Amino acid sequence: MVKLTKIYTRTGDAGQTRLGDMSQTVKHDLRVDAYGDVDETNSSIGLARAALGPGHALDAELARIQNDLFDLGADLCVPESDAPREWEPLRITQTQVDFLEGVIDQLNADLKPLDSFILPAGTEAAARLHVARTVCRRAERRISALANTGVRLNPNALKYANRLSDLLFVMARTANKDAGGDVLWVPGKDR
Repeated sequence: MVKLTKIYTRTGDAGQTRLGDMSQTVKHDLRVDAYGDVDETNSSIGLARAALGPGHALDAELARIQNDLFDLGADLCVPESDAPREWEPLRITQTQVDFLEGVIDQLNADLKPLDSFILPAGTEAAARLHVARTVCRRAERRISALANTGVRLNPNALKYANRLSDLLFVMARTANKDAGGDVLWVPGKDR
């Protein structure tokens, strides 16, 4: 169990931070950016949940996802290592990725097939889910960039971010379904 007794440490005052394994790095490290973007995704989902309201059909899944995003952040902030540890780092599992795929399939079965790109609009909840989707895509790009530097990462971390951005797209469509449906892109409409 995590126990936070002191909120400030002053280590960040000089642009430094500690990773989950207590190694020190700069605040602009790509790894820190990656789990920072995951944190921003989580906050964006919190805003979408507030717009949906308690008891909404999507709320339980979004609550689980918010918890899983803390797992993803924990995964990313502890570098992979062959060195023995006194504790087992928390890692995203295939089961968590499978959960996202299951929800995508379930929700998508109730949506009309797309014949156009859609605009990130409609209800407030749908628009907020689209914002969360775009923030998640940024996190996904950052995790991919980190993996491309040659550091070892849990492959499920990138898979999770990829599936989550897909799910947030489907959830935004679902949030708009009962309010008139998708807002479609009309190419060249105002030329």
